[in-house]
Amino acid sequence: MLGSPCLLWLLAVTFSLVLRAQPLDPEYSEEEKEDETPWSPLPAVFCDYDRCRHLQVPCKELQEASPRACLCPGLSSPGQPPAPPRLGEVHVVAEVGSAVVHWCAPSSPVHQYWLLLWEGSGAPQKGPPLNSTVRRAELKGLKPGSAYVVCVVAANAAGESNVTAVGGARGEGPEGAGGPAFGPCGRLAMPPRPLSLVHAAVGVSTALALLSCGALVWHFCLRQRCGCPRRARPTAGL
Repeated sequence: MLGSPCLLWLLAVTFSLVLRAQPLDPEYSEEEKEDETPWSPLPAVFCDYDRCRHLQVPCKELQEASPRACLCPGLSSPGQPPAPPRLGEVHVVAEVGSAVVHWCAPSSPVHQYWLLLWEGSGAPQKGPPLNSTVRRAELKGLKPGSAYVVCVVAANAAGESNVTAVGGARGEGPEGAGGPAFGPCGRLAMPPRPLSLVHAAVGVSTALALLSCGALVWHFCLRQRCGCPRRARPTAGL
């Protein structure tokens, strides 16, 4: 029969292909299994982003520039006004009547900041707008011996952060600024201006003059009380 040799030839070819597809060397099969080990990606790290750092580059730009994937802190929705910033250190320079205010960014998208300053119960003074990378600003023209309330306001396209609920600072002046810790507002007390060098020199000169006058008065009083020996007049020669 012609079909039998063809069937045997097909079986032989199939068997040879199966043998070639399955290697007989066990070492080769083990190496192949090691090569098939699944690849594990590198663990993600946080971007070098600090909410309190002055002139901090936005975290999204850090992600785009970083050669390695990094994570950014979570932010609220851009369609909501930002949360209040956190007021930090306030460094007072009494000699020139100024103060440097630091703050930390909220967990919200921010387009700009500005400062509000109250003196007494009057209307607040609004500072110039600052871009979203700024975390420090200077207040000038502060009066020695005066008390102020300073607040940091953050704003985006949806609105601005709220400061009325934090101590009731608006419209109430320093008396209503006792809000919770780590809020956007804080008290600022300017110490009396220290004496200048001219005033100190005048004071020292006045004290020396008074001491000199006192010493002279004491000397004359002592001379009047105890008496002064008189010199004997020389006798005329004969």
